[in-house]
This record gives sequence, C-alpha cells and structure tokens, in this order.
Amino acid sequence: MSNINHDYIQDYLISLIPDNIDILKEMEIYAEENNVPIITKDVAELLKVLIKLKAPKTILEVGTAIGYSSILMAKYMENDYKILTVERNEGYIQIANDNIQKAGMNGKIQVILGDAEEILKDINESFDIIFVDAAKGQYMDFFKDTISKLKIGGLFVCDNVLFRGMVAEKSLVIRRKITIVKRLKKFLHYISNNEALQTSIIPIGDGVSISCKLKEVLFDE
Repeated sequence: MSNINHDYIQDYLISLIPDNIDILKEMEIYAEENNVPIITKDVAELLKVLIKLKAPKTILEVGTAIGYSSILMAKYMENDYKILTVERNEGYIQIANDNIQKAGMNGKIQVILGDAEEILKDINESFDIIFVDAAKGQYMDFFKDTISKLKIGGLFVCDNVLFRGMVAEKSLVIRRKITIVKRLKKFLHYISNNEALQTSIIPIGDGVSISCKLKEVLFDE
C-alpha cells in the first residue's frame, strides 16, 4: 500500500489550492496570529466538494470557533440554506457573529452558545450534513446525540479524527491524551463497522471521517 502522507506530497497538494481573497483570508490570518484552530486548506477543499455534491439545505455544526468553517460551507451552498452551529467558548461567539455579519450571512448562520451535549439533545430539526470539529473525546457522544437528526442519505463528517497521528501509532501517544485517543479509536471502529453507515476515513489534515447514513442507527441499551 502506498504512503500518501509524506510531507512533500501534502505540501504539493496544498500548493495547488488557490488562496482566498475575501473574509476567509482575513479569518485565516486572524486564526494564525491568535492561535485559533480552524480547518486546514485541504479539509476546506474537501468540504467544498461535499457541499457541491450533496447540495445541502441544512447543516448542523458542532464547534464554531470564529465561524470559519460555517462561512466557508455557506459560500458553497444554494441561496435557500440554514446552518446551525454550536460553540461553548463564549470568547469566540462575538467574533464568530461579527464575521458572519461581515460575510452577509446573518439569519442564515445561527450560532448557539453552550455545551453541545446539552444543546444537541434539544434540537428537533433534521439536517443534510452534520459537521463535527469540537472536543475529540466526545465524538461518540456527539454522534449518539445527533445521528437521529441526520436525514437518510445525509453525511456525518468529523475533523481531526487521527489526532496528530496518535490514533494510528501508539508510539506517538502523549500520556495525558490517552483517554482521548482511546475514545477516538472506539468511535472510528464503531462508525467503520456499523451497517447503517458507509464510512471512509481520509488521511488529510489531521484525519477526516465521512459517514453516509444508509438507514436509522440503532444503539444497544
């Protein structure tokens, strides 16, 4: 099996991606200067393709940060769309809302402040895509709380699932991250082996999982 994770290959592929010239570029600069985690350029390109292929009308995002991925996804959606995004860091909320206003997406992107595990259970809408980029140790919990809200044929997408390579290689695991790694491994095994899902795990960025919901997911009590 060929190894596609060499740095020179990743650098080359990223070099092919055109730079943003609008508010997304401003947000990239802000994120770099202020150490704010946002999706990498290659993951952003993947999301654009998924948006164009799926043509979603509704997206649920777990983990807003400064609103970068929400705005990026919205730019590639059709006019009649809605994105609901959840963020627990109060410091990010105003920045995200300011960016959404600058992008002219008020009323299209709604940011909810609070702990996702509490908020997600109270959301009664259905979605075409669910995008998760939040606390890595809670991915299985986020999945359980939202998969029933994903439409059949919808996509459940998670970023950073390889967690700096620690999920795939034991020697890379940092002691204080052992619990997160174990939970991520359990989550990836679950979505990869569940007959209600068709899942692919892609080694770009820090690892992206994409699961297509084939039928309703049943959980053992």
